[in-house]
Amino acid sequence: MGRLDGRVAFITGGARGQGRAIALRFAGEGADIITCDVCETGSLPYPLATEADLKETAEGVRAAGRRCVAEVADVRSQESLDAVVATGLEAFGRLDVACANAGIFWSASLCEMTEEVWDTVIGVNLTGAWHTTKTVAPQMIDQQSGSLIYTVSTNGWHGGYSYSAYTASKHGVAGLMKCAALELGRHNIRANALLPGAVNSPMMVNPYLKAFVTGSTDSSDEQLDHQVRHNTILPGRRMLPPEAVADAALWLASDESQHVTGAEITVDAGHTRLPHYNWDPLDEPI
Repeated sequence: MGRLDGRVAFITGGARGQGRAIALRFAGEGADIITCDVCETGSLPYPLATEADLKETAEGVRAAGRRCVAEVADVRSQESLDAVVATGLEAFGRLDVACANAGIFWSASLCEMTEEVWDTVIGVNLTGAWHTTKTVAPQMIDQQSGSLIYTVSTNGWHGGYSYSAYTASKHGVAGLMKCAALELGRHNIRANALLPGAVNSPMMVNPYLKAFVTGSTDSSDEQLDHQVRHNTILPGRRMLPPEAVADAALWLASDESQHVTGAEITVDAGHTRLPHYNWDPLDEPI
């Protein structure tokens, strides 16, 4: 018996990276999958997933012997998400797990950030998580059961230079999760958050993020991996595989965590327990 046999999971941002890893992990444990991704880049400084990526996720789920509904949708649109979930409910008849996983990163300092950067990051990361909650909650309330899993970040606990929109959005998602745990708990619906550290996914391994992390536009994947060695306590861990996040999501989706709600779980190889360091000291005159 799989740990999710007979269950249905909805995953946003499922075309690649953490979303795909979660979809495949859940399918391997017996779940049918509803997933979506926006499949366009717009004005972001790095490429997002494509429809071919989303199709590859669906094919992976089916190769595991499970059914899959995979649709293009923008989490900033409630109507768009409602349509995807409606299609999934028509196909599968129930909904047991929802992973509000879709997210983006866009760097800008507080004073130089444009309205577009702020609105896009908040719209995808925070408003998208709220829309996901709204679209799945009615079905879970009808069933009197469900598990909501929110992808936050270690930046849901602390800040960073030129991270303000991203950090604000992730703090917001953590707050949204806590409110969902309180409001929906009476219906036997659990809400929890995962806080990943640096993950080896296309959102991080691209020229834009490599330049942001290393300070060089010519950085290789190896240089990026070398740079993030400072992020972890455990030996041999640098950028974590997306499957590390998927394993934690599986636990939150399964009955093994049936008594856990309102929790923030780090998947960061100890990053948030490292001593902090001032990267921008202001020395007094000698």
